[in-house]
Amino acid sequence: MQSRYIEAAVKGMIVGCLYAPNGNPQPGPKFAYKLDWLRRLQRHAKLLLKSGAPVVLAGDYNVVPTDFDIYSLRSWKDDALVQPAPRAAFDGLLAQGWTDGLRTLHPDEPMYTFWDYKRHRWERDAGLRLDHLLLSPRLAPRLKRGGVDREERGRESPSDHAPAWIELGK
Repeated sequence: MQSRYIEAAVKGMIVGCLYAPNGNPQPGPKFAYKLDWLRRLQRHAKLLLKSGAPVVLAGDYNVVPTDFDIYSLRSWKDDALVQPAPRAAFDGLLAQGWTDGLRTLHPDEPMYTFWDYKRHRWERDAGLRLDHLLLSPRLAPRLKRGGVDREERGRESPSDHAPAWIELGK
């Protein structure tokens, strides 16, 4: 129903770019749509893995995978981004064999990619990690570097997201 996924073959790999539904308010039809969408993504991701192709699934998953990926749950506890079901769907992708590129490269530091415009969250570094780059087992060994271009979020009239990126070796 909504254009939220595009896939292309680029230089010998498959790149899937996605923008998952936010799901708020939850519970409700928007949250149910989010969960259905994530289930469809899991099914498609499984097919991609079966193909054996090198694949990266990149984009705004609208899921905060763990409490470590958010500055504080206090004001977000009822938000669709942190609910158990979307987190379980993200974990399900990892269980299929996908590698979380940013978390692999930066296991011990927050890698926020989103700062709400409200309550001076950017200025307080009160962020969330919503944008992810998942790599197939064939592509994961090529992961060399990655990060978040935080300075983009600090510019005048920015997006509430900062670009997340990875660099792959040969």
